[in-house]
Amino acid sequence: MITSTLYPPIWQEQLPQIDCVVIGVNAEATLRRCLSSIIECDYPPEALNITYVDGGSIDESIAIAESFAVIRIVRLNLEHPTPGLGRNAGWKAGVAPLVQFMDSDTILDKNWLRIAVKEFQADVGAVAGNRKEIHPEDSVYNWIGDLEWNGSPGDAECFGGDVLIRRQVLEETCGYDDGLVGGEDPELSIRIRSAGWRIRQLDIDMTRHDLAMTRVSQYWKRAYRSGYAFAAVIERCSAKGITFWRKEFHRIIMRGGGFFCFNFFSALVLLLFPITLETFALMTILSGAGFFLLLYPRIFRVNYFMKSKQLERGPARIYAWHCSLVVIPDILGVARFYLGKLLNRPLRNRRRKLATSTLQTQT
Repeated sequence: MITSTLYPPIWQEQLPQIDCVVIGVNAEATLRRCLSSIIECDYPPEALNITYVDGGSIDESIAIAESFAVIRIVRLNLEHPTPGLGRNAGWKAGVAPLVQFMDSDTILDKNWLRIAVKEFQADVGAVAGNRKEIHPEDSVYNWIGDLEWNGSPGDAECFGGDVLIRRQVLEETCGYDDGLVGGEDPELSIRIRSAGWRIRQLDIDMTRHDLAMTRVSQYWKRAYRSGYAFAAVIERCSAKGITFWRKEFHRIIMRGGGFFCFNFFSALVLLLFPITLETFALMTILSGAGFFLLLYPRIFRVNYFMKSKQLERGPARIYAWHCSLVVIPDILGVARFYLGKLLNRPLRNRRRKLATSTLQTQT
């Protein structure tokens, strides 16, 4: 594989054909605006092929997609859909040299495709831009998502759910891992880079996203599934001798696992020994050590977040609270992965429980 950065863009003179693949399950709240944004983007319509892959919706998603004459629909009708199953079905249904993947709760920036195709040099396999929240001001959870979506511009380690990829790369890597319920995008990124391709991150808008998160339960579920995804991807990487997400995974184990372990031993002392000054002191030390690990970012990292995230002190404190507390559902998600592996009962999506929403549909 060529690794020089001196080669000119491949599609310098002529815009290539692009297959846009949108995946969704019960996406009636957001699908119309997603598909409309692709149709209305600044790219030649004759060079744009749009496919909606439905994972098994029980709402009006199919009817909405059918209302667009130019949309090709792939119906999977899965009881346990995964993003990888949908994306693989989508790109395999087309033939264009480039494939733009999107989730049904995103809106494509009108200028993205014209700019992104110019970034494909001989060794570039995928190009991503910035995903931004539509309403970051409407909830602290949306605001956190907006802070965390995007990486630094330049050569990137991985991409997210919105990305423009060469068909050749998808064919070489066999596409997404269709067994993952989360983390499928970074996992594919690893295999793309292992095959010798570069991933480019641009500091321009690619998509807008509607997280529509207003409740603690939504935040908890998302973090729980993230922890599960960390463990699943780490296992796949370790089997291939690849070090990826190790720092993030160790953070979850050390702080989340440490918090629960120290407090478990503190409770054990209370159950096994009579309450004395000594046992009370031991319980306090153990519990204090657990909370110290948990709250490390809130205690020590506020100034770092102010600089790295370009935040004022107040928002940096809020973000530090998030970084402290999120490891609790994270570590439970990790535990769920290993328990499921032991019992041969992996976490599965259930289509009846999957749906995209907007803040407007929640009010």
